[in-house]
Amino acid sequence: MKIKLIENLRHSIVVLKEVTRRDCKFLYELLKSRESKVNISHRKMPTYSEHVRFVMSKPYSKWYVIYFNSKKAGSIYLSKQDEVGIFLKKNMKQKGIGTKAMNILMELNPRSRYLANVNPKNTNSINFFKKNNFELLQHTYELRSKVKFNQ
Repeated sequence: MKIKLIENLRHSIVVLKEVTRRDCKFLYELLKSRESKVNISHRKMPTYSEHVRFVMSKPYSKWYVIYFNSKKAGSIYLSKQDEVGIFLKKNMKQKGIGTKAMNILMELNPRSRYLANVNPKNTNSINFFKKNNFELLQHTYELRSKVKFNQ
């Protein structure tokens, strides 16, 4: 079964196309499908209008829709701080698409290093980046309210 899947992927095509306004609905549906535990960039779901404004503000250095055999499979971006973010539709995971998309992103946008900020509860992303030779650098903590420090 695994051999067949790898063989099938060899004959499959993964393509990255830069995000345009026409992709807003797809990207919004993709965002809605994410489990809340995977989010590190926002606490609540934006409205569609907020989302469109965000997409059109060109927040990333590069942002692509991932196509797998001509079907939209997910998105991948490279931030202005060289951080990679990737998310695939549920039915597109575990097919090697993410790794192919990551390799294409790096070919198109060479850097001396790439970073990935991942929620520590998001074991799927942690495993993905480890599998693709990313190494853990740090754990970051956040204080959201004004609490007195222990003395």
